[in-house]
Amino acid sequence: MNFPQIGLQVPALLVPRTGTDLTQWAVVACDQYTSQPAYWQAVERLVGSAPSTLRLILPEVYLGAADEAERILAIQQTMHRYLAQEVLVPQPPGFVLVERQTHRGRSRKGLLAALDLECYDFNPGAKTLIRPTEDTILERLPPRVRVRENAPLELPHVMVLIDDPQRLVIEPLFAEPQDRLYDFPLMMDGGRARGWLAYHPLLIQWVVEQLIRLADPESFAARYGVEDEPVLLYAMGDGNHSFATAKTIWENLKRAAPDPAAIMNHPARHALVELVNLHDPGLEFEAIHRVIFNVDPTHLLAALDDSLTKARAALTVREFPSWQAARQNGLEAQQPNRQVIGFMAEGRAGVLTVERAKHTLPVGTLQVFLDAYLATQPQARIDYIHGEEALQALGQQPGNIGFYLPTLAKDDFFPTVIRDGALPRKTFSMGGADEKRFYLECRRITP
Repeated sequence: MNFPQIGLQVPALLVPRTGTDLTQWAVVACDQYTSQPAYWQAVERLVGSAPSTLRLILPEVYLGAADEAERILAIQQTMHRYLAQEVLVPQPPGFVLVERQTHRGRSRKGLLAALDLECYDFNPGAKTLIRPTEDTILERLPPRVRVRENAPLELPHVMVLIDDPQRLVIEPLFAEPQDRLYDFPLMMDGGRARGWLAYHPLLIQWVVEQLIRLADPESFAARYGVEDEPVLLYAMGDGNHSFATAKTIWENLKRAAPDPAAIMNHPARHALVELVNLHDPGLEFEAIHRVIFNVDPTHLLAALDDSLTKARAALTVREFPSWQAARQNGLEAQQPNRQVIGFMAEGRAGVLTVERAKHTLPVGTLQVFLDAYLATQPQARIDYIHGEEALQALGQQPGNIGFYLPTLAKDDFFPTVIRDGALPRKTFSMGGADEKRFYLECRRITP
């Protein structure tokens, strides 16, 4: 069932057959713990030889490894094997109501659905119904394309936000009894996942009507105080590059299709996502921090000072005896016209204060500089870190510097994207690394 006016499809899903150990089956999003190979080694030990989505994804800690091609081939072969051996069982077309509890005590609700890639464009300035919320790094797409382009299945870790302050799209569905699909503990302190299949026509109709309400142009204009602005209904939360990969594959299929009309019914036109209400009390935004590896921190900070001076901004660097002292000072120094960024390096901790910054957000100020600086430092690399503890552990190692960034306020999210377009990449995270979506449900993307 397709509803093109709101870019929505009711998907036909595949889930593991009865008797599968779902704790071993479900693993966290592939773009997490990319500088912590010990995490993925522990997952490998937990899974062993059991059926698992670990065999259906390429954890990005292994991107660029010497055996990357062999890993991708093994992924695609395993997908075919799981289908042939009926490890995955078809379900009637329907949404999945998802309740995710984390070990931190938070609980959020979601709706697994498929979105129309015809309604999405990741190019800068796009005003589509589905929009990226952070810059898309084009060079990050090719390895993801290699994984997906010959794969018969997709597994979603993409989470897409809707702005529904009245909580009328997703939340009422949980009041209705549904067929339970799963209820199990997630591995590695991931919390717990519960899911119910929602396929009754009245439930589907409810979701569609409420999304149409949010997408009404007049209501949209009044809600955000804009005029002649195309509707933004779905904003990417997590998994922007995975969704962009699906879009790339879809555009490639269209270009190669001998029948332009027939290709529009291809299953790869849609991509699975979990819709989450921005106003869900269990959803929290967290900052994504930066660690730069293989650099001279003193040289980097001097280059930052020079860059900001040329941009007519002003940088003040203050150092403190410990990161705890620097962090406390940084929080106290927050002011509307001042950007504050914490930093840590071997034996050093401090606060960067930027005034007259060109960019609205501190992450924009820092990221623009880092992009230019790293282009001149071929030995250096950057990673994006969830969690202060991991940031400290990596940032304080010799030859590294870590940057601690403030959190984006949820209430500013949709208005900022509508007004300014995509945010600087890796601006925010929907929870910590262990709160990301775990792979579980699958869907065929080949005829």
